[in-house]
Amino acid sequence: MAELERVATFFRAFSEPTRLALLQELKSGPCSVGELVALLPTTQANVSKQLKILHDAGLIERRKEGTSVIYSVAEPVVMELCRIACDKLNREARPKKLQF
Repeated sequence: MAELERVATFFRAFSEPTRLALLQELKSGPCSVGELVALLPTTQANVSKQLKILHDAGLIERRKEGTSVIYSVAEPVVMELCRIACDKLNREARPKKLQF
């Protein structure tokens, strides 16, 4: 049962729009918190909170560079899962295409 809880936690990390937006921005390459805040219509506090959730779920990694923390996608499977989900939703709703 513990293994299933780990899987559920992993997938729960995808369940919030801001977290998906963060992943979408990080697919272009590593970013600092400040860069991510500038790209998204939300607060620094919310970005930091959502990054922690993504990090705790193992979806992203972080490294310190001077006074900044740089975030990046932990492994390609994260983006592949997002692409698969978008492909499925695009088949159901032809008018507007989702992209990851």
